[in-house]
Amino acid sequence: MQRIAGLWDGFELWVAGLPFIPQFLVVLVGMVPISFAIAFLLDRGLRMVFRVLRRDEPVAAVPVTVAELPTVGSGAR
Repeated sequence: MQRIAGLWDGFELWVAGLPFIPQFLVVLVGMVPISFAIAFLLDRGLRMVFRVLRRDEPVAAVPVTVAELPTVGSGAR
């Protein structure tokens, strides 16, 4: 674990020492794929959980007509 922490610290110091544009590009190239992977895994995991809980089917919307809406004190809708 010490070795991994030492490698990470070295990489972090290297990135922090870069000028802004290369630093931005290094972080962007690393974080965009990681963020997409996390979002994909969360989407798939939650989809499976909802399927197990039988919450995956969309609920049909009941149409509401204007006549069913409550009126305000002046009678305006």
